[in-house]
Amino acid sequence: MQAENIKSLSFGCRLNALECEKIKHMIAPHVDNAVIVNTCSVTAEAERQSAQSVRRIARENPNVPIFVTGCGATRNPSLFEKIPNTVVIPNAEKTNPDPYISGLARINQDGKIIKFSHESPELSKQFIQIQNGCNHKCAYCVTRLLRGPAVSFPYSDILADARAAVERGFFEVVITGVDSASYAWNNGDKVLFISDICEMLLRDVPEIRRLRISSLDPASPQIYKIIDLIHRDSRMMPHLHLSMQSGSDTILAAMGRRHNADTVRKIVAVADGITFGWDIICGFPGESDELFNETLDLVRELKPIKIHAFPYSPRPGTTAAVMPNQIPRNISKARVHKITKLAEKNMSEYMATCIGKCVSCLVENNNIARTPDDIDVIILGTPISPRTICNIKLTGIENGAFIGEKVL
Repeated sequence: MQAENIKSLSFGCRLNALECEKIKHMIAPHVDNAVIVNTCSVTAEAERQSAQSVRRIARENPNVPIFVTGCGATRNPSLFEKIPNTVVIPNAEKTNPDPYISGLARINQDGKIIKFSHESPELSKQFIQIQNGCNHKCAYCVTRLLRGPAVSFPYSDILADARAAVERGFFEVVITGVDSASYAWNNGDKVLFISDICEMLLRDVPEIRRLRISSLDPASPQIYKIIDLIHRDSRMMPHLHLSMQSGSDTILAAMGRRHNADTVRKIVAVADGITFGWDIICGFPGESDELFNETLDLVRELKPIKIHAFPYSPRPGTTAAVMPNQIPRNISKARVHKITKLAEKNMSEYMATCIGKCVSCLVENNNIARTPDDIDVIILGTPISPRTICNIKLTGIENGAFIGEKVL
């Protein structure tokens, strides 16, 4: 059978999308047509959207097997088990073909996919997973409970994935995991960490022209080694995304995070030429207006150009779900809007300093490219093939994206 006959839909983190591709190829020899849905449980809304989508897929494609896995299916399988032709597979079994094969015996599988409009666009970069799970105990996080303890993958597997990526024409590789910064693999007489993995991939796969890390815990001392590598090797992209969650030391302590505002100030101080993105949770229990303003003040001070902000959502089984002083959702959503607007201001100010520069960009679809800072560029002129890396002169800004021209 061919993996092209298997459709997938992922919610939440990029890791879910990567896992969908692995599951596709794993089950392709065993099924003619199927749909894989990799769910998310980071918020109640993510779970609701996952269940709603599975119900719609089942209704539109009767007798097509639907394999539902991921954190939402692991935490709350009852949301999915009564949906027709659905097989629920917990995270612990998602990379094992046996539950997929045994599940087929319990359902109809004589249908064909009639309607499916959820396919992700073809990527121009390849994500490579280096680890799974997390050993930390952040008060708000249900993901660590659903994915289990941290497990690092052997470098030989990571290297094979990177070599396969460049053979398929991907010249930008993005390292990802649940807690990538915690990577630690005993490689004989040496323990390898994430900075070692980055340096070794750039050495062992010279065809890689751009290497990124999807997200990093600010508390990891590995960040300083990664910054040093960015300064030494231009193939290491100069943009880091930090799982900040708050800029208030009081809230960070309540969350059980291992960093504070000064931790990040020290990182930014040595990160010359590097831009940052942050994750921020708005409305964590006990976050007063004054404490939220501490986060806003840190954004103004350190000027991250991107912020992925989202309202806090109580997750059953987590410490934060039963904390006092829960914040009304309308206040949390208003804070998301406020901090997002501030990040947009930072981005605009940064982009204005880049006009006239020539930068190396990765072309995606429709002449839209990405700078090393991971900012959109609309390239004027002749169409350029996706996955091409070329030099672009930045000539203007329009609707939050650069306007540029290819340098011949």
